[in-house]
Amino acid sequence: MTNAVFTPTQRLDCTLPSPAEQSAWIAQLAHVAQPASCYAQCAGYEIHYMDWAPVPGSGPARPTVIAWHGLARTGRDMDPLARYLAAQGYRVICPDTLGRGLSQWSRAPAEEYQLRFYARLARELLDALGLEQVHWVGTSMGGAIGTVCAAGLFEPTLSPRIRSLVLNDNAPELAQAALERIKGYAGQPPVFERIAELEAFFRSAYAPYGWLPDAQWRALTESSARRLPDGRVTPHYDPAMIQQFTLHDNDYLIWPHYDALQIPVLLLRGEASDLVLAPTAQQMLQRGPGARGQLQWLEVAGCGHAPALNVPRQWQAVKRALRAGEQQA
Repeated sequence: MTNAVFTPTQRLDCTLPSPAEQSAWIAQLAHVAQPASCYAQCAGYEIHYMDWAPVPGSGPARPTVIAWHGLARTGRDMDPLARYLAAQGYRVICPDTLGRGLSQWSRAPAEEYQLRFYARLARELLDALGLEQVHWVGTSMGGAIGTVCAAGLFEPTLSPRIRSLVLNDNAPELAQAALERIKGYAGQPPVFERIAELEAFFRSAYAPYGWLPDAQWRALTESSARRLPDGRVTPHYDPAMIQQFTLHDNDYLIWPHYDALQIPVLLLRGEASDLVLAPTAQQMLQRGPGARGQLQWLEVAGCGHAPALNVPRQWQAVKRALRAGEQQA
């Protein structure tokens, strides 16, 4: 390694949009059809996904985009990005990971809540949908799943099928302090009497996402809430998924997978992220796709872990990354 200082390619200034700007986005995307809620059988489980169809007449046929959510979230987090990409001519598939959202929970959490099994689920989902060429956009855990899938070390048939990779605040090595924070809360999801209380919790816990309008906070809450037998509400995931951290300590230490990537990669790093540290991003520029000139690193202002992918500058950065993957093929 050299002693050179590597810096981000660009800084995305995602300042608070005006009401007029927000109204313009809504009008521009009003013609996008609502997604279909679908299910597929993968590795013996029912896996839920949202299927966004490309807007007719929006351009030539393009590879489908797999948009995969973060650790304790659901595929509905990708709605704003998926709506934009559908308007650009992309089909977008947004799965709920095993144990999250409307997908089944694992019957063997100690063995199945880990990246190797998630890669198997991804392969079987692409097979079930007949997808031979895709782009991958992943937030946090979804980025790690995309990395191991595109590398092909777990599922060799996936590597030639993934054209580009967007890592939304994810890296092949994550800050230990942040991982300890995640271990502290994810295995014991809070319980509330009212949806309004759950929304207040999400607004606090996910403040690092950056700006979200009130309607998106409500949608985020309603799409990631479930009722317990006593009528109270809690986040919509299996608490046993924390075993990925307690039983597989180094599951997110995936430098060999990153080094094996042969496709364009975009790193969107929240400027205040405590999970992806700047020195790690600098190391990414020096090895694997970074050393081959295939990595672009963008710092997203006003965000920590992780940018919500809900404003035009973030959408446009993702679209440019997808186009780069199409030009390389």
